[in-house]
This record gives sequence, structure tokens and C-alpha cells, in this order.
Amino acid sequence: MSNALKLETSPYLLQHADNPVEWYPWGEQALTLAREQNKPILLSIGYSACHWCHVMAHESFEDAEVAAIMNKHFINIKVDREERPDIDQIYQTAHSMLSNKSGGWPLTVFLTPNQQPYFTGTYFPKTAHYQLPGFADLIPRVAAYYHERKADVALQTKQLAEALARNIPAGNSVVTADEKTINLAFEQLKASFDFEHGGFGTAPKFPNPADIALLLHQAKIGNQQAAAMALQMLSAMAEGGIYDQIGGGFCRYSVDERWNIPHFEKMLYDNGQLLCLYTDGWQLSKDAKQKTQYARVVEETIAWLICEMRDTSGAFYSSQDADSLDEHGHLEEGAFYVWRPAEIKSLLTPEEFVVVSRCFGFDRAPNFEGKAWHSYLANAAENDEYVALNNARTKLFEAREKRHRPTRDDKILTSWNALTIKGLARAGRVLNRPDWIEFAHHAVDFIRNKMWVNGQLLATSKDGKAHLNAYLDDYAFLLDALLELLQADYRSVDMQFAKEIAEALLEDFEAESGGFYFTSHQHEQLIHRPKQFYDNATPSGNGVAAHALQRLGHILGESRYLQKAEAALRAFDTSIKRNPAACATLCRALYEYLTPPTLVILRGDKEKLQDWRHEINQYYYPHHLFFYLDETVSDLPITLQRNFMHAVNAWVCKGVVCSQSVDDLASLIGQI
Repeated sequence: MSNALKLETSPYLLQHADNPVEWYPWGEQALTLAREQNKPILLSIGYSACHWCHVMAHESFEDAEVAAIMNKHFINIKVDREERPDIDQIYQTAHSMLSNKSGGWPLTVFLTPNQQPYFTGTYFPKTAHYQLPGFADLIPRVAAYYHERKADVALQTKQLAEALARNIPAGNSVVTADEKTINLAFEQLKASFDFEHGGFGTAPKFPNPADIALLLHQAKIGNQQAAAMALQMLSAMAEGGIYDQIGGGFCRYSVDERWNIPHFEKMLYDNGQLLCLYTDGWQLSKDAKQKTQYARVVEETIAWLICEMRDTSGAFYSSQDADSLDEHGHLEEGAFYVWRPAEIKSLLTPEEFVVVSRCFGFDRAPNFEGKAWHSYLANAAENDEYVALNNARTKLFEAREKRHRPTRDDKILTSWNALTIKGLARAGRVLNRPDWIEFAHHAVDFIRNKMWVNGQLLATSKDGKAHLNAYLDDYAFLLDALLELLQADYRSVDMQFAKEIAEALLEDFEAESGGFYFTSHQHEQLIHRPKQFYDNATPSGNGVAAHALQRLGHILGESRYLQKAEAALRAFDTSIKRNPAACATLCRALYEYLTPPTLVILRGDKEKLQDWRHEINQYYYPHHLFFYLDETVSDLPITLQRNFMHAVNAWVCKGVVCSQSVDDLASLIGQI
């Protein structure tokens, strides 16, 4: 038995292709059927690494009796939220409005044939449980409500449509947000910060990359408390179980406030962003042990990315699942990662067992579901323990490799690859790893060659098939990544690509009132067109677009890009001022609107430039753009062209004013 999902590329949709549910992908076929048959739509949104999506699938979607009820009453549509974040955004917002609860996955939405939601939820058990109604009992009741309460449904959907329309912020004619707004963002972050364990709020705890980035930028302009908060959080995550102490890479979030027990799925977007943040933390920190730890985290995370997540094309896959088969063949969350002492003892020498037990907390009570141990850095290794600990880690890694591996979502998403390209480029430049920069080049070359078609980006690719109109995040994140990559290793093809992406972003996404819609002007018409300004697990597309356009405008001397970035800040001015901590990325764009970034152009001998780069990289310069242009670089934009006479010449440009040429490294560092 198979359904209409069998021809899809999404691994998540293919997981449901053999369900007895008559699933359809989102598209005209299913929507037309709903209208013709006057049947409501059951929309289920999830993703392949989602634990509770798997639970609901096993309980309900694989059950013939539940499927029969679904098929009788609804047209059933399954959506991969990673391929269709536009649909997910709309119906997550609708769920919050209708239920006054936060959303999540799986998201279960009951729609009229015209796509208007009239009842929503997240996970539903097959039978009543967890204070939730049973899914099998709920389905006919929700269907009956649609057919028997037409007037009530019509009124509710009308009110919801009006509420969604009001969700688009009204802009201002000028940017009134200022340094006080950014300071308020810090105070709001401080108010929710956990000064005991690091991070924001209580359990569950998430990495919050945009918030850490804002703290790091605040640190550079003299806020010592912001520096302490950022470094405490980075260290807490690096020492916790949210970081894979055996194999590298970060899990999605921690279920406890101490960062020790994660939800075990690993997402590309988290790891790409955290590469940047740990690299920045390495530059900012003055503590030698902390710097060593951050460098190790970056190196191990990249090793995991290359080993587990890199396609032969050079691009990166989306995620690894939280669940895997245990030794008994049962699908269990965290089965790939957790240990039992007897197994550890059988793999290690007595000395190694003592050291790894003390360091990774294996000598304490079981911390995972009361029966197993998940590693976290319970105690730092002493100087004479490093060899034993590293030997133990190697043996545990090799033993773990023989277990059933978590499944991998092997689709390639443009936006998440862009975040990873930026992380690789930043880490490669700062930590002097040209091989990491080369990995970034390979990934961006794949996007340019396979995902950039007739002047438009595509959002997703799998098995050689690229499709779906790209979203704002794809364009904005890619432009931002290209500007980072150009600073790591300048290629004229990347500068040309950056200009093309910027032009397409403005052409296809700009709103008349300023800022950018999440979907392009050519996108299919949905019930709402989001214009998002707040950060989530990934940064705000509008914030990244404003930040990157400003930077490209300063690099090229192109006032039009600066004007469009300013228009975006005007469009969200009231929203930024109302809740700046929720708009951390827009706050960073606001800072560089108020204080333009410094442009540093270095030209000269390749080896000598590398010496200068190494010294400059010891310092944290988040508001500077560095271009290292050796004698072989040509086809430069006029704003970067310089004649040089010495081994290295450098120019420091602030606004429209550039310094005289500097040929002494100490003098340059003094200027910047």
C-alpha cells in the first residue's frame, strides 16, 4: 500500500508514503479535491528528526482503523516544515491565536477547503492520554463541527484572517530606535538569563544563537556583563550533554536547566550557527583553557559535519534523528548515544575507566531515564589525565560507530547550508584552517551550480532534484554567508554571486512599506503572507537581509543597498522598540546603521598577508570587514582596488573616508 507521497523528495514525506492514510503533499490536487468534495482538510506538519512526529505516526498514521476514520472524514495533507516553512509559519501562528498556546511539531491543523484553520493542536495520542483527547475520537467530532456549524466556522475564520493581517507590523517614516533600544535588548536578555547554569530561562533550554551573537557584539563595545553571559553560556553548552562529548556536534536542545540531557536530534542550522559563535568566543576570551575548549568544540563539530552530514556534492544534509534502534531492535530516543557502566568497563583499561567515569559523570546515578548514562563534562581532566581521557573517548567513539545509527534527513536546504558556509568560513579564517574554507567553497559552488536557476534560488535538493521557490531566509542567509566567505578567501565569482543574490532579494521580496516578505512575489498565494521580524531557532530573515545589505552597500559604495536596509529598519521600528530582545538580529543591523562597519583592505604578498591575518585574528572585531587580497586577485570592484608597493599595504575605511596606506602591522592594529 502506498499513497500520493511516494513520488516526493522529502525524507519526512517518504516516511509516510506507506501509511494506510491517503496522504497528499500540499498542492493543487489535494486542495481541489477538498473543494470539489466539500471535505475539510487534515493538515499534519512535521519533520524527519522529530521524536513526537514519530510517536504520532506509529500510534495513529500507521494504524489501519485510525487511517480509515481520517480517510472517511478528511482530505489528508502531510507537509515537511523544513521544505515548506511558509506553510508552517502561517499555521503555527494560527495555532497560537486559536489555542493561546505555543506551537510545535507535529502540528495538527483542521482546515476548511479554502485553507482556513478552524481547529488546531500539536501531538494527539491515539486514545485519550496526557490530558489530551484521543485522535480517533477527535476526528469525526472536528469533521462534524465543520459540516454542522458553518456560520460559526465562517465567523471564526474571518476573525482569524483579520488577526493574521494585523500581525504585519506598521512601520515608521524614520528610524527612531537607537542605542537605548539596543541597551534595552541587553537588559531584557539579562532579566531572563540563568546566571547559575548559563542560558535563558529554565528547562527546556535552547542555544538561542541570535541572542548569544547580540551579547558578543555588546561585549565588543564595552559591556563586560554581556561578555560574561555569552562566555558562560558557550562554556556551559560545551561542557554539557547537549554537546556530543564523544563524537562532536550539538543536539537541538537540553531538557534540563544544566544542559546535561539533550533532545538528541542534531540539526544543521544549530551547528552552522554555533561554529560562528564559538569562533567569536575564542577571539573574545582571555582564558587559555576556555580558548582551548572552544577551538576543540569547533574542530570536533566540523569533523562531525564532514563525516556525517556532507554530501558527495559538497553540500550538507539537514539533520540526524533523535531516535535509533537499541540492542533489542526497539526504536528509542538517544539509543545511539547513551551508555551502561558494564559496557564502558569492558571497552577501557582500569585507568581509562576511572578517568572517563569521573570526567563524564559515569560514576554518578544514571541521568537518562533512570537506567543509562549520557556523557557530559562533570569534572575537568587533570593534566595527567588527558592521555587516558582521549584514549577512552576514541574507544567509546569506535564502539558507538558499531551501533545502529540514527537516520539522517539527506535533503539539502539552501538556507541551512548558508548558515554552515558562514560558520566554516569564519572558523577557517580565524583558526587558520584553509581546508575548512575549502569546504565552504564547495558548498557555495553547489548552490550556485544547482540551486541558482535562471536568476532565482531554489529551496531544496535531494538526489539531484532541486525544486521549490526559495524563501527570504535562503537569499538573506546566502548573501550573509558570501560576505563572510569573501573575507576568508576572496573569489571574484563569489562577489558577483553576492551582487546577483542581493538584486534578486530586492526584486522578489521587498514590501512596498519596507522590509521583506518571507515568500517571493512569484510564490503561490496562501491565506497569509508573513513578514517576520523576530528571531527563532534561525535568525530573522529581515534582520539578516538588513545587516547583509548594509555591509554590501558599504563594501561596494552602493547607496541603494543602504537605503533598502534603512527601509527595513523603518518597517520594523516600532516592533524593535517594543521588544528588542526578540529582534536581536535586527538590533545588530540597527547598530551598524547607527555606527557603520569599518572596512579594512589589505593587499600584498600571499605569505606576508597570512602573517598579518594570523595576528589580526587574535582580536575580536565583529564590526569590521577584512579583505585579504594578494597579488593574484583581480577583477575587484572599484572600491576594493588599491595599488600596493610594500610586502603588505593596508587601508582602513570608515564611512566614505579611507586612511592613508599603512605598511606596518602594529600601526594597523592601533588604527582598528
